Amino acid sequence: MATRIEKDALGERELPSEVYWGLQTLRAQENFPISGITESKLMIDAYVLLKKAAAQANTELGLIPENVGKAIMQAADEILAGNLRDQFPTDIFHQGAGTSFHMNVNEVLANRAIEILGGTKGDYKLVSPNDHVNFGQSTNDTFPTAMRIAVRMALQELFPVLDRLQEAFAQKGREFDHVLKSGRTHLQDAVPIRLGQEFAAYAHTIGKCKRVLEFAAHEVEELGIGGSAVGTGLNTHPKYRFRVVELLREWTGLPFRPAEDMREAMQSQMPVGLVGSALRTLALEITRIANDLRLLSSGPLTGFAEITLPAVQPGSSIMPGKVNPSIPEMVNMVCFQVLGCATTIDYAVQAGQLELNVMMPVMAYNALFATQIMTNALRQLDERCVRGIVANEEKCRWYAETSPSLATALNPYVGYATAAEVVKQALRENRSVIDIVRERNLLTEEQIREVFDPFKMTEPGIPGRHD
Repeated sequence: MATRIEKDALGERELPSEVYWGLQTLRAQENFPISGITESKLMIDAYVLLKKAAAQANTELGLIPENVGKAIMQAADEILAGNLRDQFPTDIFHQGAGTSFHMNVNEVLANRAIEILGGTKGDYKLVSPNDHVNFGQSTNDTFPTAMRIAVRMALQELFPVLDRLQEAFAQKGREFDHVLKSGRTHLQDAVPIRLGQEFAAYAHTIGKCKRVLEFAAHEVEELGIGGSAVGTGLNTHPKYRFRVVELLREWTGLPFRPAEDMREAMQSQMPVGLVGSALRTLALEITRIANDLRLLSSGPLTGFAEITLPAVQPGSSIMPGKVNPSIPEMVNMVCFQVLGCATTIDYAVQAGQLELNVMMPVMAYNALFATQIMTNALRQLDERCVRGIVANEEKCRWYAETSPSLATALNPYVGYATAAEVVKQALRENRSVIDIVRERNLLTEEQIREVFDPFKMTEPGIPGRHD
């Protein structure tokens, strides 16, 4: 195998000639064979896009040779188009602050730029990973910037999925609006509710979760690029950071803005913490809704069986004909994983010291992984579950009409004590509340229709009371 020699402050090493990464990436592979998981496509894209913007800004400002800057930008474009993706072998658990992956990016861009200029990989006098690709930059300002870019791009993929899921629940709310059923509190019978009202409430929850995520997204749009090593901007041009952010805004269509305080943007990763918290909130609410779908569809004979979920695959290797709520079960597991990711982000965000939080690599991985799996899971929940839900109207109405809680509607007419007696007799004799009311002549037929009108029982106000 053909090799080349590279040298750093620790000495010389031999590398395969064909690889685009360099000596620092080799050392990272030797030092950190931890998970076998490498950086996500989004994190690579974000870092390479940032490096492209830096190269263009530095070229425009006359800080690096024009031919070198253009070669770096061309190399970046090739990677963004999908090339050289196997040249980023750095494990996600690596050197603090992300230096290993940062240098991996610098080395790949430098070596490809060298080839573009007609040189041979490793000829860093032509294009240097440090002096050209990394001019005016540091891991300490580029990694948090790339992390925020990647997270914001991931959220951009999640938002339309949330919109579609919200509309799917809202549509079911409209479709099921006429279906009366028994409500349940404490997992016991409660006063009637319409099935459509339950699903409309789920839609509102999804909308609220999206608004929380949008607030977090706004915070990660603030970029501390240009802070260099400790947030003071050492070795950077005064116009550099503004031009980089302007280019990123133009290329992504996302409203990135320069950090108000570059020191703060390096010390604090609160914006990523906010994303983790928003994802946690979403996971908690989604797992609650998924649990409801599993309960409402339980059966078909010994459960609630008020709705039927689409059958997506056989549910048992031993019980013929069994169909399980497979999609909500998957969603539950994804939500549990997201909660773990959010907890990891919490610990990493609080672990910064003085001018730098070095725990950013694990923040980046967990924020991106959590967003990705939540996006995919909710897409499946929408397309392969919610949109195909069918209401079992007869079962819903039977529960509503036979539930003792129906007697609650009697309170304004006969009082709590009499209503309680009706409930006891109905339970004792296994009869409906309406039968007992008729037998006791507590209401006329006209009053019965008024009191137990499905829509009046499930809308604000007291049945039979008119101002």
